[in-house]
Amino acid sequence: MAAFEYRQAQEIRDTFHQCAVRYLFIGKSGAILLGYPDTTQDADIFVEKTKENEQALVKALKELGFDLTDAETAEICRGKDFVQLKCGPFDLDLIFAPDGIECFDDAWSRHVNIEGFPVCHIDDIIASKKAANRAKDRESLGRLEAFRRYWLEKHR
Repeated sequence: MAAFEYRQAQEIRDTFHQCAVRYLFIGKSGAILLGYPDTTQDADIFVEKTKENEQALVKALKELGFDLTDAETAEICRGKDFVQLKCGPFDLDLIFAPDGIECFDDAWSRHVNIEGFPVCHIDDIIASKKAANRAKDRESLGRLEAFRRYWLEKHR
């Protein structure tokens, strides 16, 4: 499995914009776009859960080259909390209900725009990792919190 690359983020940004998908980069891919010095294997996308947005998302994914099964399309169209896609040019996790974040509009109100990339605020990324409480998330929290201090100081 190849590491997530900036080029893939650009493809997502451009295609999602063209298809009018409302989304935020979240997770480690979001932190990386904020400048966090690490790698990840996939992109994590927090998607607004509306019928119109879900339909636009399916269109965008197909344009990106994802070969969605009928089951995957149905999961996306009903806004299943978490949909993991490995059927395209790169791995993509679609998150309609991330742990630790009440709703998309709240996260959107705090988001950061980095070179046209809509990215969850570092506080939301950390809150989501804390709430998920997976071993790999607990392991990275110290580094993410240190990065948060650096990032907030840099963006004052």
